[in-house]
Amino acid sequence: MSRIIFDIETLGKDFDSLDKGTQDYLLKWAETDEDVKDVKESLSFYPLTGEIITIGLLNPDTDKGAVYFQSPGTECLPFEENGIKFETGTEKEILEKFWNTVKTYTQIITFNGRGFDCPFILIRSAVHKIKPSREIMPNRYNGPHIDLFDQLTFYGASRRRFSLDMWCKTFGIKSPKEDGITGYDIKAIFTDKRYVDIARYCMGDVRATKELLYYWENYVRFSP
Repeated sequence: MSRIIFDIETLGKDFDSLDKGTQDYLLKWAETDEDVKDVKESLSFYPLTGEIITIGLLNPDTDKGAVYFQSPGTECLPFEENGIKFETGTEKEILEKFWNTVKTYTQIITFNGRGFDCPFILIRSAVHKIKPSREIMPNRYNGPHIDLFDQLTFYGASRRRFSLDMWCKTFGIKSPKEDGITGYDIKAIFTDKRYVDIARYCMGDVRATKELLYYWENYVRFSP
């Protein structure tokens, strides 16, 4: 069985660039200045108000992979680092590369991919009229998508849901957050044109997911 892990990084649109009707809709329930700030800072969470700027992929069995990322306004030639290929492109181009890669694997692995990454990928692909090359949102319970967020909460049986960073701390896994970058920093880093830093951060999340997969497979999942 061939397996691939993936993760994405997203960026919200500039709120002021949105048409007035969209702005009014988004602020419909905002009652305070803090509410308005929260709305403007959450645009990267939704494929209707954000876009994909990075996609990281890794084969957990060969430790080989790729990161496809946007780098507007700069020239960044393809390069390889620790078995990972780094390639740039527009959102459409990196989505096309993603679909071309995942179609060859029988199993996909994510952390919260069903709740975030996969729906985001599917909607943004539709925006660019890109057809999926395979199913990435199959049956939740016995399909070829292993979402570790689902697995480690036992499909919601555990009431509290923790972040990838918290799971990494629990199992002693190196988290990319240890290098001083979090998802909340992505917009500022992108504005500073530190595109490769974002790509490396994304791959850090992918590698952390690989290590988390090891704990789930060997010490959490029942295997007779």
